[in-house]
Amino acid sequence: MLVQGIHHVAYRCRDVQETIKFYKDALDMDLILAISEDHVPSTKEPNPYMHIFLDAGRGNVLAFFELPDSPAQGRDENTPAWVQHLAFQVEDVATLERSKAKLQAMGIEVLGPTNHEIFQSIYLHDPNGHRIELAANTVKPGQLERLRELAPTMIEEWGRTHRAVKHAAWLHEKEFAQAAE
Repeated sequence: MLVQGIHHVAYRCRDVQETIKFYKDALDMDLILAISEDHVPSTKEPNPYMHIFLDAGRGNVLAFFELPDSPAQGRDENTPAWVQHLAFQVEDVATLERSKAKLQAMGIEVLGPTNHEIFQSIYLHDPNGHRIELAANTVKPGQLERLRELAPTMIEEWGRTHRAVKHAAWLHEKEFAQAAE
């Protein structure tokens, strides 16, 4: 395989200091390094920036750009807000529950936990409006293999119908049953 992993994922932020503080206080991520230039190295266009890199654990890096001379950041209004998000793995469900309590104590609105059967998640937003998911794996033996086996059939059916394909509906049966109560 050509790709050996994700080197870093970069998003825009309004204020690097606010962003660093949020990720440190809320998610225990440390600042690794910062880069700042008056010109973009790849395109050479003039656009002063501050580029920060945060330690997301296990060699994963989350980066942000503050762009003071660019128009205010927005989002794709044609895409539902829940689609684009950063998902971070936590150790277990107990850690997920402790994280939710900590975040709420910080005044951060948290949605969930949501049961995806193979993992449970909570959702929140960072100060830049980016949606964050914290996920704890709960996968049982054989579940991932079953999903991998179903994937080609599901993709083919979706390609024909562009309607929800129900082969893996078991993933959210508990979640939807709980919501119906």
